[in-house]
Amino acid sequence: MGEQLRLDGNMIPRQVKRLFDQRDEPRSPTPEPARLEWRGASLAVQLANISPSGAMIRCEFIPHIGEAVRLGVGGEQPAAAVVRWVRDGRIGLHFTSTVG
Repeated sequence: MGEQLRLDGNMIPRQVKRLFDQRDEPRSPTPEPARLEWRGASLAVQLANISPSGAMIRCEFIPHIGEAVRLGVGGEQPAAAVVRWVRDGRIGLHFTSTVG
């Protein structure tokens, strides 16, 4: 079983499928361009949605769960964030500073 575990979202398997959305903030889809600052690089990413406390992005590069990153949306200054989950090319971020 250990050889199947990776840091790309499979590390903590979900035993029960989520039946309802537990997030208390609305997520807004946005066409804004976004950049992910990660491990000294700045990468263009697709922003799927954003809320005051986090965002979901799509990116071909996969950071580790718990890794610190910065996300810049539009022309705004990048906000500090931490990777909360990774699944199927999608990455969930939780902001540790304000966006903008």
